[in-house]
Amino acid sequence: MKFVVQSLIIFLLISCNSSNTSNSNDRQTTESPSDSLMHEILRQHDVGMAKMSKISEARNRIQQALDSIAKLPTDLQKKSEQYRMQLDSTFNWLTFADRHMETWMNEFNMDSLKNNKDEQVKYFESEKTKISQVTSEMIGSLKKADSLLTKK
Repeated sequence: MKFVVQSLIIFLLISCNSSNTSNSNDRQTTESPSDSLMHEILRQHDVGMAKMSKISEARNRIQQALDSIAKLPTDLQKKSEQYRMQLDSTFNWLTFADRHMETWMNEFNMDSLKNNKDEQVKYFESEKTKISQVTSEMIGSLKKADSLLTKK
């Protein structure tokens, strides 16, 4: 009897799992172009948002390094000038990437052109390009900051 019950449970689990897979595949194939673009936009947004705190941390670390350089004797400040300029430039890139994300979030309208699907798809394609660029800027500026801050 135990064997029959166990077999029945296994059969039900397998059949439930395969029907869930089938339903998820059906949803993916019936998703509209605007829905698909919206999901990609939101995925890119989430990637960027995950970097926001890291950008803030990197800016703080760079500012601390700049403050430390400013406290050095003049001759050592002069020797550190190239590094200070790189830190300053990277700080500006981090700030730009952060502000670019904030600007994009303020300007993005997910309900835009909701009654005109063709125009909505064009809008979403444009926004997907924008948010991809913002995310790339964020990742690039963080890589630059990491490479500068790990220099000795």
